[in-house]
Amino acid sequence: MNMALDPKIAEALRIICTEGPFAIWETLYSVALTTLFAYVIGLPLGVILVVGEPGGVFPLPKTLMYVLNVVVNLLRSIPFLILMIMVIPLARLILGTSVGTPATIVSLVVAAFPFVARVVESSLREVNGGVIEAAQSMGASPMQIILKVILPESLPSLISGATIALTTILSYGAMSGILGGGGLGKIAINYGYYQYNYIVMTAAVILLIILVQIFQSVGTWLAVKEDKRITRKK
Repeated sequence: MNMALDPKIAEALRIICTEGPFAIWETLYSVALTTLFAYVIGLPLGVILVVGEPGGVFPLPKTLMYVLNVVVNLLRSIPFLILMIMVIPLARLILGTSVGTPATIVSLVVAAFPFVARVVESSLREVNGGVIEAAQSMGASPMQIILKVILPESLPSLISGATIALTTILSYGAMSGILGGGGLGKIAINYGYYQYNYIVMTAAVILLIILVQIFQSVGTWLAVKEDKRITRKK
């Protein structure tokens, strides 16, 4: 006895099997590149926001610090979809196109690096001031204090912050499907939402949840492993 599948289910299976693997790959590489570029900009910026303030390791002019804080706060306050539309000319200038995964990465980086800067700033502020004062009393230069004291001491918190940044960028990337981005967001929106195939949408959401769980588990494991404050039974 032959039992034919419901057309919606059959179409959903076809989409998931044919386009799902490439969509997962697009999601992974866009998240990886976005996180990399966001940290290339956001990590130094977060360090400057801490060490450059009055009384910091390397005080900078108050006007410069004020401008940096305003820029970071301004970019963080703009909703992501609106920011993506605003960054379209920049993506077109850099890549010659405003659609597709590469163009989406430009928008994701602009949206993500201010968030990364604040996450890094928060992590660095957790470093014990006594450790920094001890390094200063031993004659360490500002750069030595940053590279050999502040960053190593805040490493567990930085890893936890990177995990949060990854999952946030993943959610941003899923939303970018509305404006022509690729990946699982594109499948969920183009096939699931626009074509009312909620099986595809549900499958894409489940895959995104699985990716978030993987990122979170690996990030938590690394943060715990690098945390010197945690004592382990031998």
